[in-house]
Amino acid sequence: MKNRFLLQEYKARINRAIDYIERNIGGDLSLANLSSVAGFSPFHFHRIFAGMMGETLNRFIQRVRVEKAAMMLVSNPRKNMTEIAFDCGYSGSAQFSRAFRERFGTSPSEWRRSQIAEESKICKNKSNGDINEGNNGKDAVHVYGYDEGNMPERLKMNSVKPESVEVKKFHDRTVAYVRHVGPYKGDPDLFEKLINRICSWAGSRELLKDDTELISVYHDNPEVTDAGKLRVSVCITVPDDARVDSEIGKMKIEGGAYVVAHFKIDPDEYEDAWDWVYGTWLPESGYQPDDRPCFELYGPDPKEHPQGKHIVDICVPVTPL
Repeated sequence: MKNRFLLQEYKARINRAIDYIERNIGGDLSLANLSSVAGFSPFHFHRIFAGMMGETLNRFIQRVRVEKAAMMLVSNPRKNMTEIAFDCGYSGSAQFSRAFRERFGTSPSEWRRSQIAEESKICKNKSNGDINEGNNGKDAVHVYGYDEGNMPERLKMNSVKPESVEVKKFHDRTVAYVRHVGPYKGDPDLFEKLINRICSWAGSRELLKDDTELISVYHDNPEVTDAGKLRVSVCITVPDDARVDSEIGKMKIEGGAYVVAHFKIDPDEYEDAWDWVYGTWLPESGYQPDDRPCFELYGPDPKEHPQGKHIVDICVPVTPL
């Protein structure tokens, strides 16, 4: 029991450092600063981090920097290379270009061109479409589709559609979380295990209220990050002053504008639902995703639904194009 407690304490401290890195990717990520955040001595911290994460602290920081930059190149097409380089903690565009080529085998500008060309290939080139009204009579949002001739075969077969979609302004959320590092695609048992863990922890501390929200936050892009390094945090909303312990961490989900697509789906249709948001709604919505994490906001327990359907809001942070 003592060994398990110690392991959970170490996980919590490493998670605090990772959360800090994500919030301050362009800031001071020195060993001294991060070891202080984690509550370890600088001498031991880098060894503990490498032992628990499977990569060195420096390698982790560099990987997160370049992968975040790769996402920004596509999601923020009006930002130039130098701006993205500075935002992600590089000293300039030359250092950024070297790191990017090392990771992806191409230059940032070539990456941007190829990714945007790929998106253009599958998007309609027109300026009107269907209207899908948001929840509660809020502002309508334009919803378009792909050209049938250009749409990838997998997406042509995608019959998953949201019941509603809208752009909403969210407030900041303070959440307690349990985190998984590694593959998670198509693994409902993993999510059930994580949900049970965070809910058991919260229930024993009387933190489960009528308005408590259950959320999964995705920190990485599966198209960019290796499956073994993907991070997901299963969270519940808690008061700002809630105390966490053991392997449970606490973080803030930043508010602002999000597209919220409300789905009623089977457990094997999550990927199709995400594809709809990114492949059908976003390309001609007038919005682009920004660099805040996206998340799933869950409805009632699927076991309570007559057909076992999962009711979920897919929430992607957006900014005007």
